[in-house]
Amino acid sequence: MAIDDLADEHEQSERVLEWLRRNGAGLIGGIALGLAAIGGWKWWENHQVQQQAQIANQYQAALDAIEAKDKGAEAKVKALGQNTYHTLAALRLAQSQVVANQRDAAIATLRSIQSEDPAIAEIVNLRLARLLIDAKQADAALKLLANATTPTAIAVRGDAQLALGQRAKAQEAYTQAMTKLDVASPQRRLLELKLTEAGGSPVKPEAKS
Repeated sequence: MAIDDLADEHEQSERVLEWLRRNGAGLIGGIALGLAAIGGWKWWENHQVQQQAQIANQYQAALDAIEAKDKGAEAKVKALGQNTYHTLAALRLAQSQVVANQRDAAIATLRSIQSEDPAIAEIVNLRLARLLIDAKQADAALKLLANATTPTAIAVRGDAQLALGQRAKAQEAYTQAMTKLDVASPQRRLLELKLTEAGGSPVKPEAKS
């Protein structure tokens, strides 16, 4: 190899070393940050998995306590926080409280549920409204169902109005609920009976030709 070639290689090596001296710290720092980010993400994933497993175990423990009629069941349900697990456990707790003739406790349990899911919120409101009507708090039930749009919710609103002696409004609610149901729906027959009880007369649906 020629002397000039060796000189060129030496010069190139010196340039590389000089570049590393100037940029090595930043390069190493960047690599370290990258590795830290990867490690942090893995830690977060593992942390999330552990949390989900823990709350799933708490949920099962709450259900077991409810099934066993354990006095600590209510505390176990509250300990779940506000999430889907709490909603499901609270609905189950309220159901068991109703069966045990603990109506006021069931009302309190249902009121503790906070769900942003419209379908879940309607289920909670319907169950709560029925209990409130039974507890002579029909006006509170009406407030819950003020914006009701489904046949079942409108019918329960009619129940609240009937309990308050608002027979004409109850008739209107039952009739409105029936218009949203298929003619063959079993729920329609029940609404016809309620409408009759409220002093109304069910209209026979016209036969299709």
